[in-house]
Amino acid sequence: MRVAVVGLGLIGGSVALALAEAGHEVLGFDPDPATRDAAAAHVPVTGDPAALAGTDLAVVAAPFRHLAAVASETLGGYTGLVTDVSSVKAEPARRFARHRFVGGHPMAGKETSGFAAAEPGLFQGRKWVLCLEADTDLADWTSLAALWTSIGAHVVPATAADHDRAAARISHLEHLVAAALVRVADEPLARTLAAGSFRDGTRVAASPTALFTGMVEGNRDEIVAALDDLRGELDAARQDLDAYTDRPKPISEWFEEARVRRADWPPEPLAAQRIPLNRVALAELGAAGGWLESVESEVALARRPRVKSTS
Repeated sequence: MRVAVVGLGLIGGSVALALAEAGHEVLGFDPDPATRDAAAAHVPVTGDPAALAGTDLAVVAAPFRHLAAVASETLGGYTGLVTDVSSVKAEPARRFARHRFVGGHPMAGKETSGFAAAEPGLFQGRKWVLCLEADTDLADWTSLAALWTSIGAHVVPATAADHDRAAARISHLEHLVAAALVRVADEPLARTLAAGSFRDGTRVAASPTALFTGMVEGNRDEIVAALDDLRGELDAARQDLDAYTDRPKPISEWFEEARVRRADWPPEPLAAQRIPLNRVALAELGAAGGWLESVESEVALARRPRVKSTS
């Protein structure tokens, strides 16, 4: 495919490198001259939106706050297929409603940013959500699924609403909590003693502030709902701690339940199976937490997570 990558930071740069390595014709676009200079050693680049017109696909990897401008200006007259890599999905779908658009979100990244941090193998074995709505063109969806699986990603079908609810709980809330943990431990002795659990629990607090701001702007309601659920869990733990002298067992049970769930992650996959590339089969696969590993002409190679018995 002839692919335009709009925005050449960590994710966009990695997309451009991966697609070029896979043999696709890639044209990078970024408004920043320094970023274009850095990327030009690896892929052709341009600062002229008109140059994107001859491509088949535009992958929008611009910051969330710039999506409206990209839709109306950079890709204002673009007639090819458009996808994005934003960590929220409902809002980009509204911004690109006048385009042939299929929302996407690769579940990959780093706490570092910019083209210098990009790497072509970033998406190998990582989940990549592709939004499958009632009105999504199935041929467009399938072509993107084939493209992303060809660079090693595992494509997960999901609606934008389901994605945003899940992302609030496994990504957006974690950024908020990581920042809160850093703030709670902000004293000299605590920072000196901090080791592995602090490092792992706060890693994403080092992410660019604009990344978290985009999550809030695009998914605030779901983040608030997830925060309410977290508050409920912490309130339950607090009650058990208050009663620990008389009832020491509940707080241990609370933690043990979480330990068992965490030990069962990531879920073990079942054997691969071929499924038809139709809307019903894909929606059922995504609802079960399944993914595509490759796409053929009319079928796809898919896996589902193994559900362990609780009996």
